[in-house]
Amino acid sequence: MFAVSPAAASGKIYYGSRAGMTVTVVSMSGLDTAQAVIRTRHTREDAVGFCRDYVGKVTPACISEELAVPLNDRITANCPRGEFTDFQGNRYRFAGRSRSKDSMAKYVVMSLPSSEVADGSSASGYPTNIRIFKALCPSRVQEAE
Repeated sequence: MFAVSPAAASGKIYYGSRAGMTVTVVSMSGLDTAQAVIRTRHTREDAVGFCRDYVGKVTPACISEELAVPLNDRITANCPRGEFTDFQGNRYRFAGRSRSKDSMAKYVVMSLPSSEVADGSSASGYPTNIRIFKALCPSRVQEAE
């Protein structure tokens, strides 16, 4: 038995670091396996949330612009290998707990194929990417605790 991550259980997953940058979970399969998949839809409700929470004003133009943001409709992971994708199709590897004293990141999240390690900041994409990995592979993060 596994625990579903808070992001997946809420029915929303963040695709970016700004307030309201969410997509709605449509289905989940194979969590914690080599073929983990979460399918999503970028809904009008998601766009309204972004416009309200980040932009500060809900307008038809804002909603249309937000819905036009190109996003994949699924994220995937090979949990045993720690490899996963984000909503733009970028690939990453989760490499367990960080031992670096110079990083704000609790875990090592490395971009593939560049091998650049996220430093924990929003600019590095760390908060968004660790939430994506936790949603796809919740027990891998629990093991690293």
